Amino acid sequence: MSNFFESDLRPLHDDYPGQSDGFVRNTGSSDYLSSSIAGSPPYPPGANGHNQRPRIGVFDSGLGGLTVLRELYRQLPQESVLYFGDTARLPYGTRSQAEIVQFVREILHWMMTENVKMVIMACNTSSALALETVQAEFPVPMLGVILPGARAAVSQGRRIGVIATPATAASNAYRRAIQEMNAESRVWQVGCPEFVPLIEGNLINDPYTMEVAREYLAPLQEQQIDTLVYGCTHYPLLAPVFKSILPSSVQLVDPAVHVVAAAARELEMLGLRETRPALPTRFTVSGCAQEFAQRAVHLLGCTPVVEKVCLPVLEGQPLPVEP
Repeated sequence: MSNFFESDLRPLHDDYPGQSDGFVRNTGSSDYLSSSIAGSPPYPPGANGHNQRPRIGVFDSGLGGLTVLRELYRQLPQESVLYFGDTARLPYGTRSQAEIVQFVREILHWMMTENVKMVIMACNTSSALALETVQAEFPVPMLGVILPGARAAVSQGRRIGVIATPATAASNAYRRAIQEMNAESRVWQVGCPEFVPLIEGNLINDPYTMEVAREYLAPLQEQQIDTLVYGCTHYPLLAPVFKSILPSSVQLVDPAVHVVAAAARELEMLGLRETRPALPTRFTVSGCAQEFAQRAVHLLGCTPVVEKVCLPVLEGQPLPVEP
C-alpha cells in the first residue's frame, strides 16, 4: 500500500576500480570507536590502518547507495571511496527521525576515524531527516541527495512526481526544495514501502515487483506528471520497470547523477580533487558481509571485498525530541 502526498491539491565499466577476487572478510573495529561524540573529540587518522589516502565516504542503508558509487566511478574516476551499508538496520524508510539522526551520527563518527575528506549521504531518508542536524557537527563537507535532485527536477518539468520511502515522502523535503526553487511547480509524492525490501531481496524482475510499481505510480499518472524523481537511491535499479509503465514523455530524474556533479564542484572549489589513480573501493557493512557481496555482484559486475565493521556507541548524545 502506498502513501500518497499531494502538495497544492559509473554505468558499469570494465575498468571498475574495486577488487574482484571474491574474498569476503569480517573485521572488528578499534577500541577508539567506543568514544563519545560529545565534546567534539579528535578523530585521529589511521585509527584502523586504512588511511593510505583521504577517501570520499558514501553511505546508505544497503545496496541503493551503489547507484551513487557508480556515478562516482563515472564522473570522478580518480577519487578513492569508502562505502558503508547499514544493512543490519535496513530499511531506513520506516524509521523515526530520532533513529535516523542517531544512526547517521554513529556512521559519521566512524567515518571520521577512517580519514574521509567528504561524505555523501547516498540515502534520501538520511538526507531528508538528518543532514541539517548533523552537518555542523563534523569537520568535512557533507552532501545530501535532496537538493541536487530537486534542482534537476525543476529544470525538467513543472508537474513533478516523487517516489520515495514513507519517511522521505512524509518529511516533504522534496516538495519544499522544489517549490522554493520554483513556486509554480506542482509536486505529488508517493511513499513506497515495498520497493527497498524487494530490491534488497533481489526481486527486481519478479512479477510482483511490477504489480507493486503499477500501484505506486498510478496516482502520479492520474496527475499527468511530466517528471519523476527517484526519491530513494535504490530506485534507479527499477528503471526498466518504471520505463515499461510510464509514457516515454515522462522525464526520469536520478539524484545520484546530480549529487556527484555537486561533489565534483565542491572538491574543486576546496582544492581536494585527487589526481592520482584511485585506490580500490573499500566496502563495509554493519550486517552480513557475505550477503552484501553476493547481492552487489549484479550491480558491480564482480564480487566485492566486504568488511563487517562495528559502529561506535555514542554515549552522552541525546536523541532529538520528535515534534
